[in-house]
Amino acid sequence: MPEKMQLAQINIARTKAAMDEPLMKEFVDNLVPINAIAEASQGFVWRLQDESGDATSIQAFDDPSLIVNLSVWESVESLKSFLFKTHHIDFLKRKSEWFEKLEEANYVLWWVPEGHQPSVAEAKERLLYFREHGESDFAFSFKRRAD
Repeated sequence: MPEKMQLAQINIARTKAAMDEPLMKEFVDNLVPINAIAEASQGFVWRLQDESGDATSIQAFDDPSLIVNLSVWESVESLKSFLFKTHHIDFLKRKSEWFEKLEEANYVLWWVPEGHQPSVAEAKERLLYFREHGESDFAFSFKRRAD
């Protein structure tokens, strides 16, 4: 019997200011409610977080202004539903207020076995692979859905 797979995702963003600066206040103030919406969303499985309850202090890259979001979902549809059909979309539409535009891909998706919680190193490897090689079964975007 084939192993059940779940969707992992990493997205990164370069902040325009330190997380404790006034420019970032509205974004920071909404981390808890948006994370709560994610966790309550149908298809949510797991998300990376530190003792504060979010992942903004977890440094995955040499650049301290790059923040990381890493999560696992039951399907592409469940992730898309959270991203685009909840209050999260309001913050997505305003991301330029808090984050610089990155020239390279800022997110990637990949399949993981049910119950697997990807490490930051694993997620970073997938993102860097995607940037170098483009769409594949190993790392893909919403544009190409790997089954």
